[in-house]
Amino acid sequence: MFDLSQPCAMGIVNVTPDSFSDGGCFIHPDRAVERALDMVEQGASIVDVGGESTRPGAQAISVQQEVDRVLPVIEVLTGEINVPVSIDTSKAEVMRMAVSAGAEMINDVRALREDGALQACADLNVPVCLVHMQGLPRTMQQFPDYPDGVISELNIFFTKHIERAVEAGVSRDNVFIDPGFGFGKTLQHNYQLLRGLEDFSIHEVPVLVGISRKSMIGNLLDLPVEERLPGSLSAVVIAAMKGANIFRVHDVKATVEALKVVDAMHHADELENWGAG
Repeated sequence: MFDLSQPCAMGIVNVTPDSFSDGGCFIHPDRAVERALDMVEQGASIVDVGGESTRPGAQAISVQQEVDRVLPVIEVLTGEINVPVSIDTSKAEVMRMAVSAGAEMINDVRALREDGALQACADLNVPVCLVHMQGLPRTMQQFPDYPDGVISELNIFFTKHIERAVEAGVSRDNVFIDPGFGFGKTLQHNYQLLRGLEDFSIHEVPVLVGISRKSMIGNLLDLPVEERLPGSLSAVVIAAMKGANIFRVHDVKATVEALKVVDAMHHADELENWGAG
């Protein structure tokens, strides 16, 4: 289902009123579907649909609110696109209903730590991404701290939670990991993660990264969300060169083009000779 022989883009579809970059833009199901279709046309290999914002300071919503936002979108998309739909959720009930509606992947910022989530993923037998987050969305950026080093502590976290998932019945072949840029990390932590991204290869599972338009780009460059594309692409290219497999992004076309250049570098000896330049 997931061809990871080359780096691929996961298009973000936020069916939310309060996401940090595009909150409210795609809250209506028709607009969310249109957004997803555009992303597939631009080269997205996966579409990630989420109904609850996890930006710093975000407030929790009910299962029913989340289901009402995402299910109409997933139901339409699974009949209209030829790439997998991922559900961005931490709630077991939403996971089950989304997969029943056609979603083929679960993307969980809480790494299956919510009630019932672990068993739901074991039962559903679809790929699941375990995201690292220190704390909760509404408080995670208050005092991020990694006394033993952010890479070291995240590797301990992933070892623990991969084993926990496998012991619960999740196939190891279905496990992805995401270091969670911006989820309980300072600017320094984020760039230490980017620098040391290849260290997560010890887990021998695919690595997903979400850097697109985040504050680690905006704060460094002193730019608003809508002007962060060049910085986001720079980070994506670095991550791809360090072995990341999937890139969760807002700007699909530009990201796909950047990733093709990185992939061409890795496979330079296999390229056809099209002449000078």
